[in-house]
Formats: sequence, C-alpha cells, structure tokens
Amino acid sequence: MTRLTTVDPRLTAVLGGLCISLASVFIHFSNTSAPTSAFWRCLIAFPVLLALYARERRTERRACLVQRRPTLVPLLAGAALGVDFVLWAEGIRMVGAGISTVLLSVQVVIVPTAAYLLHGERTSRRFVATVPVLLLGVVLAGGLAGTPVSGADPLGGALASLGAGTAYAFYLLLVRRGGGGVRALLLATVSAGAVAAVFGVVTGKLDLTPGWASLGWLAALALIGQIVGWLLISAALPRMPSSTGAALMLVQPVGSVVLGIALMGERPNAIQLVGCAAVLLAVYAGTRAPRATPEPAAPEPAASEPATPEPATPANLAARS
Repeated sequence: MTRLTTVDPRLTAVLGGLCISLASVFIHFSNTSAPTSAFWRCLIAFPVLLALYARERRTERRACLVQRRPTLVPLLAGAALGVDFVLWAEGIRMVGAGISTVLLSVQVVIVPTAAYLLHGERTSRRFVATVPVLLLGVVLAGGLAGTPVSGADPLGGALASLGAGTAYAFYLLLVRRGGGGVRALLLATVSAGAVAAVFGVVTGKLDLTPGWASLGWLAALALIGQIVGWLLISAALPRMPSSTGAALMLVQPVGSVVLGIALMGERPNAIQLVGCAAVLLAVYAGTRAPRATPEPAAPEPAASEPATPEPATPANLAARS
C-alpha cells in the first residue's frame, strides 16, 4: 500500500477499475453456479486478507494505534455483500456481464436516498435531476419496458442485477457506519461467504468440488477481481478530487461491457447500449463534485494607508501554501 501511494492515482484507479471489470469475465468462464462462485471467491480471499490484517495489526502496535472497532456492523455489511455476490453472478448468467455490471450502478441512487431517509443527509439538486435519466437507462438496458433485448433471460437478469445493486448499497451504508480497513473487509468476507453457502445449500447449487479449471478462474476472481482491485482503488481515491474519482470509476462498468463483447461474445443491441450510456452519464453527472465558485477578491487597500498584515495563524499559513 505504501508503494502504491507513489504512483499517479489516476493510473492506479484505472488499473483497479479494470481488475474489478475482469471479475465478471472470471465468473463467466468459471462455469459455476452463482452461490458456488460467491462462496469460493470469499474462501480463497480469506487467507490473503487474514495475512494483510495481521500485517496491519503489527504496524498499529508498533505505532501504539490499536483501538477497539465494531464487529457486528462489518458482519452485517458482509451479509449484504454476500447477497450482492450471488445476485450479480445470476445476473451475469441471465443478461450478460456488461449489462449486469452497468445495472449495479443503481446503488448510486439508493445510497444517498437511504442516507437522506435515515440520517437526514441532503443531496444536491443536480443529483436529483439525474435520477430519471438513470432509471430510464436501467429500463432500456434491462428490457424492463418490453423492448426486445439480448440475453438468456433479460428481465430476470435485470431484476437480479438491480437486487445486487440494492444489496451493495446497503453494504456501503453499513461500511460507512462501521469504518473501513482490512479488518472490516476480512469480517465482511467471512459473512459474505457464509451467506453464499446458505444460498447454495437452500437452492442445492453449492458445488464444493468445482474442478481445477473452475478453481483457477475463481482464484483469479478472488485475487485479481477482488483483492487487487480493492487495494488499487482504496490507494487511489483518497488522493484525487471526488469528481475525478467518480469519472474514473466508470472504467468498471464500461470495461465490463467491452470485455463482454470482446471475450464472451455478448451482443447487446442498440437499445441496451443506449440504456448503458444513459446510466453511465447519470452516474457521472450525479457523483461529480460541483465546481468551486471563486470568491470575489478583497479590495486593495488605499495607497495612503499601509495594508494591515494578516495574523500568522496556522489557517492563513495553510491557505497560502
């Protein structure tokens, strides 16, 4: 993580988005059921995250920064993440990797709406104005208006993807309350794997012996599409303006559409592509930070009166630097 902070954050964010875009490809080529892919991605990621957490703990102890952190909230967040993993994998199977990933963007509406209802957080007028465009894009991309679209089960896939986006939104809301870090991700991964296992047992679709070829794709899913992507993005976003970060995060859904066409032979029709474009445009416009309005310059002091110097407070010194 320390070395990542020396790389251009824009490049780091793009690489992270591409890694996460590859997740849909890995799920497709693993040729496993949705609960199976969700369960194994968590199981394979667990020892890696455990090692990262042990390293983080040693660093905190050396710096005397060890502190108590909540446990229940990350576990609840992981339960939502497990639902997201399962439903997203189902969406990939039914409507395709690209469309399913784009439809996950519905969480950008759910998160601020829930934050407003639960905590009174206000949203900008521009965000509210983009919501109808996003919803129209969802309808077109998923075939919810009865328009002819491609995919084995476009309507079912769209609903599964929207459900995944909803679950992911709740994951994000809970993570905000419980704090981030490797520990939170470790606990969430354990909980997500447990939820995926329950889904698999109830539906009879959990495969504990998927075969070496499938395990190879699932290992790539856990290590590249999950851990590496998360590390790259978490190192990049704090070092960029929020508008730049929001724009670069569109690499993920765009990359999934392109990879779906190039590697998996997916052929979304013109209506679906228009819907994808509408969703991405709404996401970018709704999450882009407003431009700062320049403050009017202070009037120059009269020539006959010497300018009174500002007191050398830390705030003034910081503003000049």
